[in-house]
Amino acid sequence: MSSQVSEAAQQLVNSVERVAVVGAGTMGNGIAQVFAQAGYAVLIIDPFEGALDRARGTIENSLGRMVKKEKITADAAQTILARITFEAGIEAAAGASWGIEAVPESEALKEKVISALDAQIVAGGVIASNTSSISITRLANYTERPESFVGMHFMNPVPMMKLVEVIRGHKSSDTVVEATLELSRRLGKEPWEAQDYPGFVANRILAPMLNEAVYALMEGVATREAIDEVMKLGMGHPMGPLALADFIGLDVCLNILELLQDELGDPKYRPCPLLRRMVAAGDLGRKSGRGFYDYS
Repeated sequence: MSSQVSEAAQQLVNSVERVAVVGAGTMGNGIAQVFAQAGYAVLIIDPFEGALDRARGTIENSLGRMVKKEKITADAAQTILARITFEAGIEAAAGASWGIEAVPESEALKEKVISALDAQIVAGGVIASNTSSISITRLANYTERPESFVGMHFMNPVPMMKLVEVIRGHKSSDTVVEATLELSRRLGKEPWEAQDYPGFVANRILAPMLNEAVYALMEGVATREAIDEVMKLGMGHPMGPLALADFIGLDVCLNILELLQDELGDPKYRPCPLLRRMVAAGDLGRKSGRGFYDYS
C-alpha cells in the first residue's frame, strides 16, 4: 500500500469539504461517522421514514461507547455529531464534492441513487459506491462521469474495521483511484486496491467459505457451535463463519453467492440449499432476530 500521491490526486482530496452519503442503514451511518470523525461536513440522505432517526441514534450510541472507553471526550463526540446533517431528499447533496452510495445490494436501486447523485455532486467531484459485489464498471454507466466513479467498499462495523477495498472500474481515472486511497487513509483506514471482477477480493474469498460452513452444517459434519469454534480456535478467526454470516445478513450472503455464480459461471459458488431455505423463511441473522443462532 503506497502512500505516494500525485499532485492531481492530492488536490482532489484537498478539495473535499462536504460529503454526501446516500443510505442511512448500518453501512451508511458508519461511513458518515468516520468522515465526521475525520473533520468533514457530512450529509446523510435517506427518504424512508424513521431511517434518519435510527441513524442518528446509532451514531450517538457509537460515539457514546467511544467516550466511555476514553477514546474521545464528550465535547469531541458532540462536535463530531454536529458535523452530520440528516436529510430526506437527494437535492440536499447539491454542492457536495464527494458522494457515496450506500444503499442495499439492488442494482435497480443503486441505478436510481447514482443517477440522482450524479446530478447533484459538483463538476469534478467523485461518486463512490459502497457495493460489496456489483460491478463498478456497470454502475459507472449510470453517471455522466465514469472516469470519476470508483468503488469504496467499507467493512462492517465501519467505525471499527480498518479495511477499505478500493475498486477501480474500467474507466476510473488514475487520479480518482489515488485520491480515493488517500482519502481513505485520512479517515484512519488502510485501503487496498482491487480490480473490478465479481466479488472483488473480500467477498470473492469470504462468500465461498461461509457457504461451505453452511454445507457442513446441513450435511451434519458438525454442530453450528463446533463449526464456529474450529475456525476460531484452529484458524485464528475472531468470529466463526456461521456467526459471521448472521452478522452480515443471510440474504446478503445469498445475493453475493448468486452474483458470483451468475457472473463467473462456476458451480463452486452454488448457494447451499439450507441458506436458501433460511432466507425464504425470513431467518436472516441478527437483523431479523434469528439465523443460525437465536438473537431474540
